[in-house]
Amino acid sequence: MRLVDHEHNAIDLRTTPVHLGLGSRAKPVEGFAWDPEVLQAYSAAVAADGAEGRMVTIFDGDGPGDHWERHPAGDELVVCLSGSVTVTRDVDGVPEHVVLGPGEATVNPAGAWHAVDMAGPASILTVTAGLGTDHRPRTDTCPTERVGTLSPEEAP
Repeated sequence: MRLVDHEHNAIDLRTTPVHLGLGSRAKPVEGFAWDPEVLQAYSAAVAADGAEGRMVTIFDGDGPGDHWERHPAGDELVVCLSGSVTVTRDVDGVPEHVVLGPGEATVNPAGAWHAVDMAGPASILTVTAGLGTDHRPRTDTCPTERVGTLSPEEAP
C-alpha cells in the first residue's frame, strides 16, 4: 500500500480509494485492501492528517450489510450512485432508516453506529473520516443495545 503523489491515469474508486488530506491534497491509495495489515499501513501513512483526513471510495453490493460501523473522528457522506440502499443508524438504541435512490445522499454523524443494506445490485460512494473507525458484527439488534447483558450501572 502506498499513497500516489501524482496519478495521471483514470482511477477506479472501486479498487483504488483516494485519500483527501490536509492542504487540499488528494492521493490515490495504491494497493489498498480491506485487510487488517493494509488498513494499519494506511492509517500510519495518513496519521499526520488526523481527524481531517477522508477516504473516498465506491462500494458495489447486493443484499444486507454484514456489519455495523462508526466513525468517531467525523461525519461520513454516503451517496447512492445506482440501485437502492437503506442506511440504518442507531440513534440512542432506536433504528433510524434512510432510503436512498440514485443521486441521493445522507450524512452519518460522527460516532453514530450505522449499516448499509442494498436492495438488489447497488453502488454507493462514501467520503469517510476513517480515524478510529469501529466495526461490530451485524445482528438483529442495534449495536448499542445490550441484549442479555447488564450495563455497568446495573451490575452487582
